[in-house]
Amino acid sequence: MGAPVFKMRELIQRHGVKALSSNYTLYGDLSRRCVEVLHSFSPRLDVYSIDETFVDLSGFGERMEAQAAAMRAAVRVEVGIPTCVGIGPTKTLAKLANFAAKKNPIFSGVCNLMKPEVRDYVMQRMPIGEIWGVGSATEGKLLAQGVRTAAQLRDFPSPLARKIGTVVLERLVAELQGIACVDFEDVPPQRKGMAVTRSAGTPMASFDVLAQALSAHATRAAEKLRQHGLVAGTVNVFFHTNPHKPERPQHSASRSVRLSPMSNHTFDLVDAAIAAAKRGWKGDPSGNGYGYTKAGIILDDLLAEQDRPAMLFPPDRSRDARLTDALDAINDRFGKKTMLTGREGFEKSWTTRADYRSPRYTTRLSELPVLQL
Repeated sequence: MGAPVFKMRELIQRHGVKALSSNYTLYGDLSRRCVEVLHSFSPRLDVYSIDETFVDLSGFGERMEAQAAAMRAAVRVEVGIPTCVGIGPTKTLAKLANFAAKKNPIFSGVCNLMKPEVRDYVMQRMPIGEIWGVGSATEGKLLAQGVRTAAQLRDFPSPLARKIGTVVLERLVAELQGIACVDFEDVPPQRKGMAVTRSAGTPMASFDVLAQALSAHATRAAEKLRQHGLVAGTVNVFFHTNPHKPERPQHSASRSVRLSPMSNHTFDLVDAAIAAAKRGWKGDPSGNGYGYTKAGIILDDLLAEQDRPAMLFPPDRSRDARLTDALDAINDRFGKKTMLTGREGFEKSWTTRADYRSPRYTTRLSELPVLQL
């Protein structure tokens, strides 16, 4: 996982492995469709990530397992992808059950840890490294204490767990004992940060090319802010060379710019990103020297737009607001990047390569399969 493809060419060719480029458009749409199906089974959902969702089944009693099997079958029919379901009294146990359902065929895709005998069977065989919230550092400390399975961690003394891994590990032990410590979030909490990062299809050896890429990322970040009704207080910019090619000159940079006033305007974020990049740039502007292969924008200090701190003498931004509204309206109607800022450029040599991307069947009419009779 995470290994660069060029290091695995021989393995891919020898075993006939199918390598595919990332296809986030397709992933996001399939995730949305899965959530729609799950909503028909329970009104309370906690969408944890693009491929994980917690579902409240507390009202189904002994029918939980049957409901879970029905959910799995519905997703397979209506969305077309396989899934597994883990049932438990806490989020940690539900995640553990899901892992068991994926790895052990005896569960037929649904593992129910509400049953004490099943819970004991699974926890006695589950390595601690597979438990949600146990990182490599914590795993090493627990192994030193002789704790190797989920069952042993469940029975671990809480005071000692707190001493080894702070209150986080103490809560994890309680979750394994069936005591819920991680809240079920019906309404997603306000985002604390936001990021737009991309690898470059061609190394970015000049500042102009890097600025184009960062301008595009800042534009997308501003769109995401407005979609969520948020403003940002800090713009963080980073870019680095390819760490997998140590024989080439290496450099990485990260710089931050404060926004005053806090903003979600495209032009503010682009200006801040370029200013930060200039401070971190290292190389010959004519194109010699470093070739940066990844760049990104990270937004911090997010607030709801209506909660933005007031200024004694606020600048008049009515024109900028109208421009960003018009930009969003045009791109919503005619498609992304129909209209963009000039700083993004037109050649876009920095665009991420996707030579092996599968078709975006569900969101692109032009990529639908065609049947010829």
